[in-house]
Amino acid sequence: MDLAFTPEEQAFREEIRTWVRDNLPADISHKVHNALRLSRDDMQRWAKILGKKGWLGYGWPKQFGGPGWNAVQKHLFEEECALAGAPRIVPFGPVMVAPVIMAFGNPEQQQRFLPGIASGEVWWSQGYSEPGSGSDLASLKTRAERQGDHYIVNGQKTWTTLGQYGEWIFCLVRTSTEGKPQTGISFLLIDMKSPGVTVRPIKLLDGEYEVNEVWFDNVKVPAENLIGEENKGWTYAKHLLAHERTNIADVNRAKRELERLKRIAKAEGVWDDLRFRDQIALLEVDIVALEMLVLRVLSAEKSGKNSLDIAGLLKIKGSEIQQRYTELMMLAAGPFSVPFIEEAMEAGWRGNFPGGVVANAPLASTYFNMRKTTIYGGSNEVQRNIVAQTVLG
Repeated sequence: MDLAFTPEEQAFREEIRTWVRDNLPADISHKVHNALRLSRDDMQRWAKILGKKGWLGYGWPKQFGGPGWNAVQKHLFEEECALAGAPRIVPFGPVMVAPVIMAFGNPEQQQRFLPGIASGEVWWSQGYSEPGSGSDLASLKTRAERQGDHYIVNGQKTWTTLGQYGEWIFCLVRTSTEGKPQTGISFLLIDMKSPGVTVRPIKLLDGEYEVNEVWFDNVKVPAENLIGEENKGWTYAKHLLAHERTNIADVNRAKRELERLKRIAKAEGVWDDLRFRDQIALLEVDIVALEMLVLRVLSAEKSGKNSLDIAGLLKIKGSEIQQRYTELMMLAAGPFSVPFIEEAMEAGWRGNFPGGVVANAPLASTYFNMRKTTIYGGSNEVQRNIVAQTVLG
């Protein structure tokens, strides 16, 4: 395993760094570096900038309009974007459903859906979880009944991230009740403007509407929107979840937030506390170890070997690290991290925040929000079982 980047890879990094510096809007970067609220326009603006360059689908092969980068180049792109303060690419379109359409969709579906994803014009949502069907996703009940050249869909999805902005949603639906639960699931693409689709935002403790309920009431979906074969959706779902869990690890964002933690610790006067510095050092060691694990996978891919099936392990460690750095930020600010003033999430706010440091305003909101990371994308308890069975044997 060679963890040193080649001169060509270093030159590629510089190219990415220069381009991102010249094209990332300063107001968006400021929000990201300070954990301020990103609007739909902020996220879409950056997506369209990347789309115009041909880099929103940065992991795509050239045959589908992507740059055709190798695993190391993709990693360097992600790292430079994160360190520059670029928003995370909303993954549901370019990172999650697009690979499924490429691998299992027919040529007509690829020509129809991929260009809108690559340009950032079309906002996709994910319809997987249901009430009572989260980690046990195979127990889902949303039903799709075939009637001639279309399906009639009835049911409910929940925790649909940013679903209030969605224009299309990819859903796992039940098309058969025979055999094992996994064998009766299909993968369906649904236009969210269809009659019978209702999106109900869920207001969270911090006043945000990050997640939603999505209801389907006799929604008519053309059969041509079925990906692959009927009742084979579980296979496609597993393909997608490997991309989701690797994305959740997000080691590059952790590196950026580590630097933010250090800035907060210095501003709050706890940087000189050796015990607190020890905790930061332990976190930094774990981030480096996670990065080494990611690079180990990349090294295997680069050399043509089979990469380790460790998406679950990356998800476990990455999500725990995210929770730890938000907790340390809270501890650094102490009581001044607790007050919640919703207006303080907006860029340019200059109100009187308790403690006088506006940077403390988002800390509690981010801390509580990150409690989700060990649950979504398959809870860490379930992921440990999967790792034990498939990696450790």
